This record gives sequence, C-alpha cells and structure tokens, in this order.
Amino acid sequence: MTAQGEPSHRTDPHQGSVHARLNWLRAGVLGANDGIVSVAALVVGVAAATSDVGAILIAGVASVVAGAVSMGLGEYVSVSSQRDTERALIEKERYELATMPTQELAELAELYRAKGLSPGTAETVARELTAHDALAAHLEVELRLDQHDVVNPWHAAGASALSFVVGAVLPMLAILLPPPEWRIPTTFVAVMVALAITGWLSAWIGGSPAPRAMLRVTAGGALALAATWAVGAALGVAV
Repeated sequence: MTAQGEPSHRTDPHQGSVHARLNWLRAGVLGANDGIVSVAALVVGVAAATSDVGAILIAGVASVVAGAVSMGLGEYVSVSSQRDTERALIEKERYELATMPTQELAELAELYRAKGLSPGTAETVARELTAHDALAAHLEVELRLDQHDVVNPWHAAGASALSFVVGAVLPMLAILLPPPEWRIPTTFVAVMVALAITGWLSAWIGGSPAPRAMLRVTAGGALALAATWAVGAALGVAV
C-alpha cells in the first residue's frame, strides 16, 4: 500500500520505490501549496489593514509556525491510523495462516481462479507461492499490502511540515521585501506563479491535464487572497 492509502500494483522489484518517491513528491507539492496559500492569504489580509512591517512579520511567522505544526500533526495522526490498520491486517493474516493453512491455501487458489487462471494452474501457483512466502502471497493478492512497506507516520509528518514551510517562504519574502505600495501586488503575482507551478506538478504526478489543475489551484488561491484582502481592508478602515 502506498503512503496515501492507495493500493500499489507492483510489476517489478523496483516499482515500489518509484511509487514511494511519487507519493512523497505528491505530499510535498500539496504541503507547499498549503503553505503558499494560507500564509499568503494571512499576510495579504494584514497588509491590507496596516503598513506596519512588524505586524505583518509577526502575523506571517505565527502563521508559518502554526501551519507547519498543524500539517505535521494532522499527517502524523492520519498516517498512524493507516499504519495501525495495515499492521492489524498483517497480523490477522499471519494468524489465519498459522491456524488454518489448508483453508488459506484453498482461498489463495480461488483468488487466482477469479483472476482468470485455470483451476489447475491456480492450484499450482497457490502452492508454489505458499511454499515460498505464504504471508506475502496472501497480503499481495487479498489486501494489496507489503509487510515490508508499511507507511511511516514520522516521515509523512516531517515531509508535510517541511514542505509547508518551504511553500510559505515565497509569500513571506514577497510581502516583506517590496515597498508598502507594492507589497500586495507583488505577493499576488508571486503566489499566482507559484500556484501555477504546483498545479502543473500535481497534474504531472497524477497524469491528469495540466491546464485544469493549474486553473483550479490559481483560482482558489486568488479567491483566498481576495477574501482576506477585503477583510483586512475593511478592518483597517474601521480602525
């Protein structure tokens, strides 16, 4: 099973590592996208209310820290639940193989017959795989699991938190470096470009049309920036 909880259909010994790398890349892109949008939206809202660079900096840093911690914790809890489920399924299958091997062999043969093998071939395949590694054979065919490829919540949490911070760097620089009158326009342009890139990467990883993914993330980011800018401008005038 992959890091995102989807089944991994391996056709060669190296494909598992390819799936793992793609899932890490997907998680990194999503984390960076969250960092870009959430931090940019917050600092744009603050910048619309005040030109005080100290206030913008404090709000931005607080947003980066809170977002990274939240992303890391959320990913850890989610992946830990997935890992516990995978381990429970593996132990259940190990117990069944130890206590009722005959029934498990028949079940494996039936699964291969359901895949299209003739009864004789399915029986032969089931017996040979059982003799080689019964647990691995049942996990692969029944559950699409690999006992050596259980997800790691610490890796997922670290990758998610780090990618969030990396994504947050861009809006922080875009809002702090230009003069006051250029802060919001510069941040908007920088965020739209960055989101277009993350949208393209997401589409490339998933094999989906790039223009649609790019439009989706840039439109969402633009809406978030516009909403927080409007709130910040309204509150700034009110104050």
